[in-house]
Amino acid sequence: MNPASVAFGLLGFIWGTNFLFMRWASVLISPSQIVFLRVLFGFAPILVFALFRGALKWKQLRHVHHFFVMSLLATTVYYYSFAKGASLLPSGVAGMLSGAIPLVSFLCAWVALRSERPTARMVVGLVCGLAGVLLIARPWSASASGVNLQGVLYMMAGCASVGCSFVYARRYLSNIDMSPLALSTWQIGLALVSISLVTDFHGIMAVTTNVQAAAGLVVGLGLTGTGVAYILYYYIVQKLGALTASSVTYVPPLIAVLIGVVFAKEAVHAMDCVAMLCILGGVFLLQTGKAKKAAAAAPKAEAC
Repeated sequence: MNPASVAFGLLGFIWGTNFLFMRWASVLISPSQIVFLRVLFGFAPILVFALFRGALKWKQLRHVHHFFVMSLLATTVYYYSFAKGASLLPSGVAGMLSGAIPLVSFLCAWVALRSERPTARMVVGLVCGLAGVLLIARPWSASASGVNLQGVLYMMAGCASVGCSFVYARRYLSNIDMSPLALSTWQIGLALVSISLVTDFHGIMAVTTNVQAAAGLVVGLGLTGTGVAYILYYYIVQKLGALTASSVTYVPPLIAVLIGVVFAKEAVHAMDCVAMLCILGGVFLLQTGKAKKAAAAAPKAEAC
């Protein structure tokens, strides 16, 4: 079996379990404390791996201002929004909403960069995916649906933060000669500093009173969900390419729903299943639309 394919499946599974772990921890500690512990235990394996590979150089610090912005957008704000959203929603619902990351990322890039015009297929995908988000939130009948609208907004804020990070990275970091591993190490290290400055540590040890929650936070969210996940992602990008790696976003929502049903006894409603299909279908149309547009543009570029 191809090791990259194994890494692909493992990464999707790891990201899909994160929402249940966040839900467990949120009963005992605050979202900012969850983020602090997640980043702390996730930073350790990435730092060790980066030092082992010799990826870190002192000269890279001249870009520290860019690393700091990325640490806020792609780690601190993103993780906090998802932790807060997961504390207000069933883990399966939070996982389904995370599937909208590619959709919101594309929307942020299109609004901010204006570098490419979306095709009709991409627009249909975007509308389809965002319709799925609305079907989950159901703001027209929030009390009847049982879904916390504030939780949905936090999840979408996390998606938007990641989307803005892609725009920022493309504009300011795309031409920097630096490995993704080095960028991730600086990014998460600075995120650890920033979240430390704003976290109230009072009562943080309460998570140790529940072995399940503590293990899920330290091992599930930290070591694997952050540290190992970053390493797996960049391994997949290297072996299978960025487009294939991006398709891993199809897996976590499905895993989150299954784990929520099995381990948290969460109910799955027909409307939620329709919404998830809309989100994943929208992502599929968006990604295939981008791929076809790139393929059509390639012969023109060669002709020039």
